[in-house]
Amino acid sequence: MTNSTQPVLCLGEALIDVISRKDAEVEEHVGGSPLNVACGIAQLGHPTLMGSWFGEDQRGRMIERHLVNANVSVVEGSNKAKKTPIADAQVDENGQATYEFDLDWQVPSLPSADEVSHLHIGSFSATLAPGAADVKKAVDNSTGTVSYDPNARPSIMGSPEDVVPLVEELISESDLVKASDEDIAWFYGEETPIEEVMRRWLSLGASMVVATRGPWGAYAKIASDRDMLVVDPLTVDIGDTVGAGDSFMAGLISGLLDAGLLGGADAKERLRNARLSDIRGALHRAVITSGITVSRAGAYAPTMDEVEKVRSVDPLL
Repeated sequence: MTNSTQPVLCLGEALIDVISRKDAEVEEHVGGSPLNVACGIAQLGHPTLMGSWFGEDQRGRMIERHLVNANVSVVEGSNKAKKTPIADAQVDENGQATYEFDLDWQVPSLPSADEVSHLHIGSFSATLAPGAADVKKAVDNSTGTVSYDPNARPSIMGSPEDVVPLVEELISESDLVKASDEDIAWFYGEETPIEEVMRRWLSLGASMVVATRGPWGAYAKIASDRDMLVVDPLTVDIGDTVGAGDSFMAGLISGLLDAGLLGGADAKERLRNARLSDIRGALHRAVITSGITVSRAGAYAPTMDEVEKVRSVDPLL
């Protein structure tokens, strides 16, 4: 595990996914990309904090119970919203989900930067006013490492032209950036090569950029190596894709924490100078965690025991 006893702080939305599938009853599940990442990191054995904005209503209590059960601590004041936000998720016959949102986003008072080893931000909460200004302030004040998953949400982010400048400003201050190929296509257009965007994000200041490509695995580029690493996905029977990208992000952060490449100022420098061989283990962990998640229904967060069980079956991972 990471040498730091200071927690990872995941900052962003925690909400209720109201999930509709054809010929099935509507279900309600705790969700939100940063929350899923927080639960994933905690289940992999790292001390984790969640800073968010939800209500003291029944749905808010569902969120708090979910976080506690995943061993995630909650930043005091995160439950002061007037009502708990919801995401209306429509899941098609292929397990793909599309979302509509009903929410308000603000940021509670956060612990001081020197109490946190790593800050993770992501999704629409990083760019949605009024909370986005406080997210940016947390990034500006960070003394450790920062990860960012832009996680495009067209229904709430507005137009790509409006949001890309905000996204790129956050990328310029992040050490690790992860996005799906679908995110990249929405931000920059389907005709823009993924590799071109990855190089752009590195030039903005990121030390490591990962693009996930679903059944085609993931691409990884780092600042100190001219080559790109391609990682194959885990072959599984798909339950649905809910939370797959968040599980990948959690596994990646966990692996990099354990490798000493995230979690403090020294780790920031080590990641900046890392080689592709240094990050391969973290990418394999990310592939395993996301593979386990898509084999289940919903945003399942695997434990390290489950990861090791998969690894024992396939020693190449």
